[in-house]
Amino acid sequence: MYAVTVRDRMMIAHSFQGEAFGPAQRLHGATYVVDVTLWRPDLNADGVAVDIAAAGELLSSVVGGLTFRNLDDEPAFAGRNTTTEVLAKAVFDRLAARIRDGALGGDGHALTALRVTLNESDIASASYEGPLTAGT
Repeated sequence: MYAVTVRDRMMIAHSFQGEAFGPAQRLHGATYVVDVTLWRPDLNADGVAVDIAAAGELLSSVVGGLTFRNLDDEPAFAGRNTTTEVLAKAVFDRLAARIRDGALGGDGHALTALRVTLNESDIASASYEGPLTAGT
């Protein structure tokens, strides 16, 4: 299985509901380094799994839709704690939808899986991984 990974950053503001979150219940900011890995079982005729520049541009456009936003005000997250895990799945869903819609061309349709990792720091991260199928 071949894998290509691209990276970007996103900066958000949010707060959490629930005693488990202690001081993070107050509005605070977070900066994530976002890694996206795309898998494909074989290479295309040019010897690549996917155009790495196009994959990077796609990631930038998806995280750009979240960057510099207070997620507490975003309808997509209403009533949810925007934990790192929740955000990893949200980025996954947005990327998967764009890939299904052809954002990476024919090579995108040959991809079989996707992993989104949000790195909170150099020692902590959370990921969401799944297949790239019609139901994703």
